[in-house]
Amino acid sequence: MTDVVVRTNRAKAEKHSLLVMKGHGPERHRYLSRTERWGLVFILPFIIMFLFFLVIPIIYALYDSFFTTRLIGGTVFTGVSNYESVLTNGAFWRGMLRTFIYAAIQVPVLIVIATFFATMFDMGIAKWGAVFRTIFFIPFAVPTVVAGVMWSFLLEDPYGPLDRIIYDLGGGHYNFMGAGAPLLGSIIVIAIWEWAGYTMVILFTALRSVPRDVVESAVIDGARLGRVITRVKLPMIAPAITLVGILNIIGALQLFVEPEVLTVFTTNVSYNYTPTIYLYNQAYAAQEYNLAAAISFVLALIIIVISVSFVLLRRRKGAWI
Repeated sequence: MTDVVVRTNRAKAEKHSLLVMKGHGPERHRYLSRTERWGLVFILPFIIMFLFFLVIPIIYALYDSFFTTRLIGGTVFTGVSNYESVLTNGAFWRGMLRTFIYAAIQVPVLIVIATFFATMFDMGIAKWGAVFRTIFFIPFAVPTVVAGVMWSFLLEDPYGPLDRIIYDLGGGHYNFMGAGAPLLGSIIVIAIWEWAGYTMVILFTALRSVPRDVVESAVIDGARLGRVITRVKLPMIAPAITLVGILNIIGALQLFVEPEVLTVFTTNVSYNYTPTIYLYNQAYAAQEYNLAAAISFVLALIIIVISVSFVLLRRRKGAWI
């Protein structure tokens, strides 16, 4: 009888210890509660800032998009009329088409360039890798406005150095920002210069996390350097490539600063050059705040649909992000 009692008590003690380890015991529960309370205290400032400067403005903008302010009659509820105006507005969709073309060119080229240099640095092909990585990252630290102004001087005719180089090579003067010039190409070059280093650092970090034994096994099996890169390393960082792809697509669809800065140097930027410029002009030039709020939500919905579709496509192929 004593042995049965001892075994029973021992079983209860082991069960109690197991519950405590899993976080179900009273001691563990009290400890986690204290920890969670202190954790809440530390993240409370962020939560307050997040609510007041992001969540509440978004809710107010959504509310505002269902109203229209008239010169006579004041602000009245008009339902989805602002959204109907956006969806049937040719100016908005022309800017959207231009942005899609920009994203379709800029994002793939940027990722290819960043992946190439990240691979070169990871494999140790390029000497002084740390120095060159820093140099490549510096453009990201340059404010976008400064970068736009700087590139405007580089591309300007006839004083810009690029125009001068073309002229000295016998190509004559070429105004990259003149009437009829492909301004979108100049904006793509500026964006790639700004973001290639940042994207390269992300991909380089992902490449460094690939297990060394996997690469060594491929080398032992006789794989050449090119096959190690294309068949081993790059497939293993596919989630990171997908991530930077989504981030750059979102950034491309929000294109604003570069063309807005170039308006000082060229007349090729119209009031609806991109959806964000069209939104800005409607809000501040035309004083149509309600319509601008509706434009922002339509643009956000388009970005969400594209991003989610991209992720779902990746998952259908058996990848997570």
